Amino acid sequence: MDGSQVTMRESEEGLHGLFARELGEPRGRGRLLRVHAPGRSEIAGNHTDHEGGHVIAGALDVAVDALARPNGTSAVRLASKGYPTVEVALDNLEVREDEKNTTSALVRGMAFRMTQDGRKPEGFDMAMTSTIPIGGGLSSSAAVEAALGRAMEALWEGRSYDALEMARMCQFSENVYFGKPCGLMDQASVCLGGLAFIDFAIPEDPRARRLELDFEDLGYALCLVDVGSGHADLTDAYAAMPQEMQAVAAAFGKHRLCEVDGDDFDAHVPELRRDLGDRAVLRAIHYWRENKLVDKRWEALNEPDIDAFLAYTRTSGASSAMFLQNVSCGIERQPAMVALGLAERVLDGRGATRIHGGGFGGTIQCFVPLDLVEEFKDRMDAWLGAGSCRHYRISDRGALAQWE
Repeated sequence: MDGSQVTMRESEEGLHGLFARELGEPRGRGRLLRVHAPGRSEIAGNHTDHEGGHVIAGALDVAVDALARPNGTSAVRLASKGYPTVEVALDNLEVREDEKNTTSALVRGMAFRMTQDGRKPEGFDMAMTSTIPIGGGLSSSAAVEAALGRAMEALWEGRSYDALEMARMCQFSENVYFGKPCGLMDQASVCLGGLAFIDFAIPEDPRARRLELDFEDLGYALCLVDVGSGHADLTDAYAAMPQEMQAVAAAFGKHRLCEVDGDDFDAHVPELRRDLGDRAVLRAIHYWRENKLVDKRWEALNEPDIDAFLAYTRTSGASSAMFLQNVSCGIERQPAMVALGLAERVLDGRGATRIHGGGFGGTIQCFVPLDLVEEFKDRMDAWLGAGSCRHYRISDRGALAQWE
């Protein structure tokens, strides 16, 4: 039995045990629904999705896995390993301020969105485990949303949803009920699976293309490094990025930067600086720069030309730091910037590094030559703490639910 089979067996036993302890013996009381939703890595496109731009995202080999079954009540009972079991009544699905930033909010938000599509909510029990590091920028919340969404889709009578439609439902839950103003990239990647190029120019109808590719076939490992500081307390700083970009768009009578002509922007830089400030102008500059870099990286991956991909990735990382300014909040403590500097010391001109996801804290992304992976992990762990650096691979599976 290989290592992946052992891990799968241990996960199975853990899920059934969790279900039995918290929700009652899962066997012998009707069919069980098996649910899976992966974490994701933003491969390219730092804060371009909410402006109608392009991203490349990859589902990862870490995931939320769950078992679910109807419980004959009007409430969802959700048991999560390491957390208290929560119960959410389905008779009132209005937004609750006291639930913001909680799992209960995601349950209620997904249930409400399903009722908007004509589904009748019915109670179910669900036991959930996760191998996605919490607060590490791998979209654990999007994976929970997608797992809940696929479970409700299967358990409640109604039509089926394609990956991007499910992603939009998940984004609604996170924006409105959970209270995080995220774009659609996280949920789209989790629902699609694999490595995908996503165009968000039409927000209600994003377009996606998938590519079968393993970075390790090209000589590099995808490593994400936990910088030792989350961004849960930086919601305002996170929200300021789309707000400032969209303030620039509004100056031209538009909603998002994808609708603004670059020449018009160039012609009005002095007024924009005066009215909106330098940071808003810099973040707009980043958007156009990064969007072009996404396209160049996608072309390089399709070649495949890993050297070009890495060069564009390094340029992207510099743009995030200098123009988007989501690596540091300008305070004395700069964990993401320190992590990037340390990673560069180990790589010494090889591979590539960049901020990953929302920024400020969370993780950095590193493409590490295969012959350097163990040394890279050892040195980053020595500096930032055991387990800080993790080696990931792209997973072909997106969010799904299947009856046993």
